[in-house]
Amino acid sequence: MPEILSPTDDYIFKLIFGDENHIEQLTGLLQSVVKVSIDEYKEIAIVDPHLLREYKGDKLGILDVKVKTKSGEIINVEIQVKPSPMLRERILYYASKMITGQMKSGNDHSDIKRVISIVITDHNFIDDSENYHNCYTLYNPETGSEFSDKLEIHTIGLPKIPATDDGTQLWWWTKFLSAKSKEEFTMLAEQNPQVEKAVVRLMELSADEKTRLVYESRHKMEWDNWARERAARQEGRQEGRQEGRQEGRQEGRQEGMELGIQETIERFRRGGMSDEEINKFLQ
Repeated sequence: MPEILSPTDDYIFKLIFGDENHIEQLTGLLQSVVKVSIDEYKEIAIVDPHLLREYKGDKLGILDVKVKTKSGEIINVEIQVKPSPMLRERILYYASKMITGQMKSGNDHSDIKRVISIVITDHNFIDDSENYHNCYTLYNPETGSEFSDKLEIHTIGLPKIPATDDGTQLWWWTKFLSAKSKEEFTMLAEQNPQVEKAVVRLMELSADEKTRLVYESRHKMEWDNWARERAARQEGRQEGRQEGRQEGRQEGRQEGMELGIQETIERFRRGGMSDEEINKFLQ
């Protein structure tokens, strides 16, 4: 059996949860997060089923799976593997676009359906809560009264998943997304029938030569981007050293070099690299 691919990879995630031929996996994940009637999920439709749909400027690790429920509510699921600048602002921007995008000629504002954003992160995104699942709505913080239910944002932080079952179906899905080894996936499949289907799908994808080729090519592209960024930083530091020698700024040069190296190391750690891999790469 080849190495099991990571379900948090944006390409693999969408093959599992964004495929209309395997809609039950997506339905199970959504039901564990969004509390709506079961009837709403009986006729869900993936708005854009195309793979690898990326916006200009998006980085690897960003994924959108947009869904419409039976009554027209819009649910957007995205996975963010690495920290991204202004992620909160981008979430709000996309959510607002999903609201305004409903307004067509002849519609009035009463036709607006609820918009729900689900953002799964493989890093600590919400610092002021120890919960791995947080839900945000529009409400009055003094009275607790809700202003409108048309906007709902859910954040799910994989690093904060409790070690033991907390009694929710979401726990099982997050354990699936954060699993690394064949033994972990096997255990989850044996204990949870819903997650078992996702594990079977992941195993199929991991054994598929074409899927692995795309997966590895995308990761190579990411490595190439890292290498280019590192080369650019090295060039900038070299120029800084030359200028420093001319102007006698030895202290500033040293601080700049140390900062650049540390930034590179932290970026690689966030990307899942071990210290050994980082040392080899830097050497």
